[in-house]
Order: sequence, then C-alpha cells, then structure tokens
Amino acid sequence: MLLGIAALALLIVLAHRVINPTIGHYMRAEERRLGDVDFHWVPLENIAPVMARSAVAAEDANFCTHWGFDLKAIRAALDEGAGRGASTISQQVVKNVYLWHGHSWLRKALEAVLTPMVEAVWPKRRIIEVYLNIAEFDEGVFGIEAAARHYFGIGPEALSAVQAARLAAVLPSPKTRSASKPSDRIRRRAAQILDGAATIRADGRAACFED
Repeated sequence: MLLGIAALALLIVLAHRVINPTIGHYMRAEERRLGDVDFHWVPLENIAPVMARSAVAAEDANFCTHWGFDLKAIRAALDEGAGRGASTISQQVVKNVYLWHGHSWLRKALEAVLTPMVEAVWPKRRIIEVYLNIAEFDEGVFGIEAAARHYFGIGPEALSAVQAARLAAVLPSPKTRSASKPSDRIRRRAAQILDGAATIRADGRAACFED
C-alpha cells in the first residue's frame, strides 16, 4: 500500500513538471471563505526576471544550491528560536500545491517526503515558476499576474526592480502588508531585497532559474 501511494505521488509530481497544478487546499479554502479569488497562471518567461530574483532573495537565497531543505537556515532558525522561519521555496511549493497549512506532524512528514521528490523531478526554473503563480500577495490575490495588476495596474512582465522587491516584501504576511502603500518597515525590507536580488544575480545564485 505504501509503495502504491509513493508511486501515485511520484506520478502526480511528474505530471506537474509540465502540467500546471490546479488550485491547492489553501487557495480553495480562501475561495470558499471569500466567494472568489483572483488567480491567473502566467509562464515564467512572461514574468520580469527581477521578480524571480527578488522572491529568491527574500525567501530562499540559497535556492539554487540546496536540494529542498536549507540546513544552514534550519540551524540558524533553531538558534534564534520561533522568530525566524526556515522553509525553502521548494517546501512552500509542496505545502501550497499538495498539502495544507498548519503545523501538524503529519503535514511536516509528508512535506519531508514530497520536497526531495519535487526537487528530483522538477528543474529549479519550474519550481520558481509554480511558486510565483501560487504565492499569496494579498487577501484573495494569488500569483504574480494577479498581484502585479492588483497593486500596480501592470502585467508581471513590466515590473520594475523596486516593484518586484515590494511584492517580495509582502510574501511572509500578505494579509497585513501592502506593496503599493508600503509602511516604512516594508520600504526598508524592500530595499534589502533589492540589494539581495542584485547580489544573487552577480554571484551566480540565480543561474539555476534564469536563461
């Protein structure tokens, strides 16, 4: 039975290498709660490259060098306590596409199994593409296409470096932060992300998802 479940999971992950996943458990729950959500899939080539770099700089600077879990970030999180998170972009994709939000041991165990599977089957470029399309940027606003139009009235291909950094800055807490009307704290965070995005481009840490 376990082998059958593992084989089915692998087939689903393989399929999503080329087929865009449908909305996950959390997005569906928000759709029921709000009545509707703003969500439109867009391929990575139609997203300004600086947006992918900004998301990586904000959420997972070692995205190109780890296999799904950033052990250095995990150790740092353990040292600093509950105030610091350590989930990689790959883990967030697994949670949002295949699992549910929450801190149950079952979810964490499934995430620990599925994350390396996704890393083994999908290229990094696909992982960041899926991430940018399912991330929540405001209440009921999912994916970079909806977010760019919601906050700035433009398509994701036209995002500037500053706009991309502000969008990345809202990712940890999208319901309480705004990219178009940023607080001083978000402005400072966006400035850090702007520098980080330029740094990972210069030092090669963006090479795995850029053409």
